[in-house]
Amino acid sequence: MKTLFAAAAIGALAAAPALAQDASVAGSPPDAPYQKVSDLVPLPDFLPGMGQLFVDPATLPAGPFMAYDRDGQLVSTIYMIPLSAMNADTAFDNLAAPGGNVDHVDIYFNAGHPGVEEPHEHIVLWHVSVGDESRVAE
Repeated sequence: MKTLFAAAAIGALAAAPALAQDASVAGSPPDAPYQKVSDLVPLPDFLPGMGQLFVDPATLPAGPFMAYDRDGQLVSTIYMIPLSAMNADTAFDNLAAPGGNVDHVDIYFNAGHPGVEEPHEHIVLWHVSVGDESRVAE
């Protein structure tokens, strides 16, 4: 099922036309209603491998979360989809990418953390190249 979902998500993104960046999320901090995740839940301000996260609290737990490097540049849009929502009765159509063009997509499991305690999949829509992911490495 996870493989089918991943293939569908990647296929949908590849088939989508180039997306324009939403100016309200271009730099850190993004405009309201986005709020710093570390102000909402007990997480560090900067998460290695992800960056500094902002989310509209009304969209929790799924997001989208906007992820920025230490220079305040947007690097990815992240969705955190609970495993309980990943079933044959649920579709994830038209995942928004407010950060604009998507260079590549990563999908990986997370056992849970403050803010999204339930086991879930991170769907990371990278707006930078694979080589530039290092901007959020440390």
